[in-house]
Amino acid sequence: MDLLQIKYFLALAQELHFWNTAGKMNITQSALSRHIQSLESELGLVLFERNKRNVKLTPAGKFLQEKWEVELNELEFIHQFAKQIHLGESGTIRIAHPDSISGSIIPDMVDRISNAFPKLQIELVQLRYESQQEYLRNYKIDLSVTRDINTSQGIKSKKIYSDHLSIVVPEDHFYHTIEDLSKETLLQQKFILPIRDEGSSYSDIIQQMFRSFDIIPDDYLHSEFGSTIIALVRKGLGIAVLPDSYIYHDSPGIRFIRLPFKTDLYINWRTDDHNPVLSNVLKLVLE
Repeated sequence: MDLLQIKYFLALAQELHFWNTAGKMNITQSALSRHIQSLESELGLVLFERNKRNVKLTPAGKFLQEKWEVELNELEFIHQFAKQIHLGESGTIRIAHPDSISGSIIPDMVDRISNAFPKLQIELVQLRYESQQEYLRNYKIDLSVTRDINTSQGIKSKKIYSDHLSIVVPEDHFYHTIEDLSKETLLQQKFILPIRDEGSSYSDIIQQMFRSFDIIPDDYLHSEFGSTIIALVRKGLGIAVLPDSYIYHDSPGIRFIRLPFKTDLYINWRTDDHNPVLSNVLKLVLE
């Protein structure tokens, strides 16, 4: 018994006419008869009662028609879904990204992906820098967007965007423009900074900014998430240094003062990953 025989059986069960069924299935009547006889012989059942005038289903044939129609429809769905996965139109893409672009780049990226591949599942996660590389190498995520330059073998990177560092202060703070910043006043501030990751090029840019003012910051509070840092700044617990892309988070009660220090964003993926879903998404985000 094979799938083709079941399709012939269901077509004949619908038509109850050998000649019409053979025409619809694009085979000869004698070939259709042989397929049905072979199916009956293999199952040890009589599926059709036939004479020179009529063809009708036996009770066993009626039962199999009802069951096989459902099974065949499910099988066709499974085959179509597998084809979509093969073509990269379905499945799941897992993307890690920094909190800073949750209100800017990520919504635009997801919009483009979901419009191009509406059946694709998208999972967004936020990880620390050292975890991103480990997750990427071990196939726990498919793409990572980082502010750090990749140093791992087997991972390819491309710069996709640049923004600037900003001093973030409460709206009632006396800092209003970059001209207000000085070594003397900065030394009087308490800073809330991201957790420093060893080997992180983004952390190095922040330290470079402090060196330009010739200060060692009083960084008494640290957080992995910029949204938490912003809430602490709004509370008056200190000031911060963050990418200015946080402006798109629409956070009232704070002010951003742009600094002349750029921070780049890179998209990273495994060089040996030939998943068509990944390939399709990369084409979208890199074009």
